[in-house]
Amino acid sequence: MNIKQIILGLSVLLTSSFAFAQGDVYERSKSYEWPTDPQVVNNLRHWQDLKFGVLMHWGLYAVPGIVESWSICDEDWITRDTTMTYQQYKDWYWGQSEKFNPVKFNPAQWASVFQDAGMKYMIFTTKHHDGFCMYDSKYTDFSIARHAFKNNPRRDVLKYVLQAFRDKSFMIGEYFSKPDWHSQDYWWDVYPTKNGRNVNYDIKKWPWRWNAFKQFTYNQLDELLSNYGKVDILWLDGGWVCKENNQDIDMPRIARMARQHQPGLIIVDRTIHGPYENYQTPERTVPETQLDYPWESCIPLSNDWGWVRHPTWKSPVTVINTLTEVVAKGGNLVLGVGPSPEGLIQPEAVSRLQVIGKWLRSYGKAIYGTTITRHYHEGDLWFTASKDGRQLYAIYALKDGETLPKTLSWTVNIPKSVRMLGTGKTLRMKRHDGTVTVTLPDGMRNEPFALQLNM
Repeated sequence: MNIKQIILGLSVLLTSSFAFAQGDVYERSKSYEWPTDPQVVNNLRHWQDLKFGVLMHWGLYAVPGIVESWSICDEDWITRDTTMTYQQYKDWYWGQSEKFNPVKFNPAQWASVFQDAGMKYMIFTTKHHDGFCMYDSKYTDFSIARHAFKNNPRRDVLKYVLQAFRDKSFMIGEYFSKPDWHSQDYWWDVYPTKNGRNVNYDIKKWPWRWNAFKQFTYNQLDELLSNYGKVDILWLDGGWVCKENNQDIDMPRIARMARQHQPGLIIVDRTIHGPYENYQTPERTVPETQLDYPWESCIPLSNDWGWVRHPTWKSPVTVINTLTEVVAKGGNLVLGVGPSPEGLIQPEAVSRLQVIGKWLRSYGKAIYGTTITRHYHEGDLWFTASKDGRQLYAIYALKDGETLPKTLSWTVNIPKSVRMLGTGKTLRMKRHDGTVTVTLPDGMRNEPFALQLNM
């Protein structure tokens, strides 16, 4: 290993995920347009009942353990190894394709881990902004199937990932980046990448090149939606590629093709208000109040979407409380978990997911298939309701490091009786001056819990 390689390796470790973590977060749409296709509406209603899913980022960035794609962008918030020119860095990054050889690739393990965690739907990154395809695309050689992993019988990774999750009855989603920084029809080497994440040439001056990119995008989506079986969700990232930003890829044409292959397909053109944003995706955040249309908070289990060398993990309690708040406000939670460069879900993630799954097996009745209730929050309590409105649930969001109280009191959603979910035990309850007080049983685990309110 020469001195430049050593310096680069150290810089990769020092340029931690934190350096890139927030630059790609952008605002959700401020309004919503319901789809008119009854099949799409029915699929959305089913998706809303599932409540909890997983979003898997896996690509070149897993090899050095850095955050996905962003280090090759030239925006001001990004820091990079200063011993290399920009072109040298990009060449190094593209070169990870010759090192990405996940010989322990085990999508069955992934599906089992996430099923045990109580997740009901999945979204897998088929291509991130760097353009590296996690499937065997015939429109580019820049894919896992054409480089270090090319001789593996499972080189068409997407096929095996989707099948493993179908075998576990997950709802199936494909993530796809609209921008492609590896494509000469998006970042053209004739010009520097001076426009950050955006196309780096004048589309009006070079319309034939932009048309080539539009066709390339259409072709890749066509193969993703026609060659890999049933797909329920198309999750499009890179919201700056849109008509409003003078980067029109003809979404009506894409949507027509997509739903010819996949009738009722949920399309999520992130942050682009209109008929192709079938649900909204607030990133790393939870809306302040309830929303009465479909939405999904996308939040990683660590501080990063993909696998990194030294992650900062969220605790199981933090995830449970976030899921509770999201559901009480009418949304879904998709949790980001990135497989390792070898192709496994790492033990630190597995152990946290096991705790979350165990909790959901006891208290999931208050989460899955529920809907919002008018009075949904008081203190550390979050309220959900059965879809017919006859059954209410109260979920106590015990915070990390706190101890369960001996009693709980609240002033909304006053029940006739209260049972502990999981055990069915009826709890001692008093009502006085518009307040209900419930005595908790001795010996409870020091964790969040849910109550069934009999109204």
